[in-house]
Amino acid sequence: MEFRIERSALAEAVAWAARVLPVRSPVPVLGGLLLDTGSGRLRVSGLDYEASARIDVEAAEVLRPGKVLVMGRRLLDICKVLPEGAVACAVEGSRFTVSGDGARFGLSVLPLADYPALPELPQVRGAVEAAEFAAAVADVAVAAGRDDTLPALTGIRLGLDGGSGTMTLAATDRYRFAVRTLPWKAAAPDESADVIVSARRLTEIARSMGRSGLVSVALDAGSAGFEHAGMRTTVRLLEGRLPRHDKLFAMEDPAVAVVDRARLVEAVKRVSVVADGDSPVQMTFSAADNSVHLQAGYEDDVASQRLPATLEGSPELTVAFNPGYLADALASFDDPSLRLLLMGAGQRAMITGGAGPDSTHGQPQRHRHLLMSVKPLVG
Repeated sequence: MEFRIERSALAEAVAWAARVLPVRSPVPVLGGLLLDTGSGRLRVSGLDYEASARIDVEAAEVLRPGKVLVMGRRLLDICKVLPEGAVACAVEGSRFTVSGDGARFGLSVLPLADYPALPELPQVRGAVEAAEFAAAVADVAVAAGRDDTLPALTGIRLGLDGGSGTMTLAATDRYRFAVRTLPWKAAAPDESADVIVSARRLTEIARSMGRSGLVSVALDAGSAGFEHAGMRTTVRLLEGRLPRHDKLFAMEDPAVAVVDRARLVEAVKRVSVVADGDSPVQMTFSAADNSVHLQAGYEDDVASQRLPATLEGSPELTVAFNPGYLADALASFDDPSLRLLLMGAGQRAMITGGAGPDSTHGQPQRHRHLLMSVKPLVG
């Protein structure tokens, strides 16, 4: 094997495929990246027991086609320090060499015969816009759990409905629940699915798939696959189901507060400085003076700020939230203003975009974030 390629193209391909490599593995070859050249392209592949990644780079000058398996993270480290410009790569005996602008590196070759075959891409169910998909995954991922003893709660529900042409993403850790819907192009009118994908893996995939074009979505009974612009990745599905959000999100006669998002984000960040541990951020909405008073801390260490806000359905209402959960929820929106649907202290609270509790310009709200309020501050 021998090929030439620009350092930046090699570095990007290696970094993309190396995302799925295990940090530690009892099987040494799973720490390897497979480099395969032929027909004017370089293909870089990696896998572990949960995920696989493959990327094709067309900008390679192939002098001798072939395959080689080398330690992926070591190759990634080398790519980071290579000089800019063209890079020459070749297999010389039992060594893979990388050289450019006077710098030269050698890597031991791993046994190709021991390397497992990459899984095939599952059946393609449709496609979604790359940029909107990445934004939607980021919006809901903040609500996913971190407790690996409850694996289903560490995932994002991926629901596909070919009839309505919508994809639904949802995540919850039992204390908050984020849901986002977006349009997608089904491969068939009756195409539907309801699966759970690791939030960490799906976030990495969506972020790495670029910001333009369509991402193909593929599913079978045990795995999900995504393909875009020469990049292909698969990930094993999580077992179990997330609780349905329909009843949780149905709120009867809530009080409705509207507040400027950017100012609220800054105010929460400001008063949270004194919110130690589980100390909440308290929000008191007043219809009389059209304001919300934010307060955090206890005894002498306190902070507060008042902002303009409207309140309908109650003369005054006080709620309190975990400051981290509240900050995550607010940061997942980009609307100029937000609506908070409030049931009262210690009860559910829904955050949506500012156009309306259930719709935006006549369309269903694309993003909704449910939080449980906690016990307000004393005094």
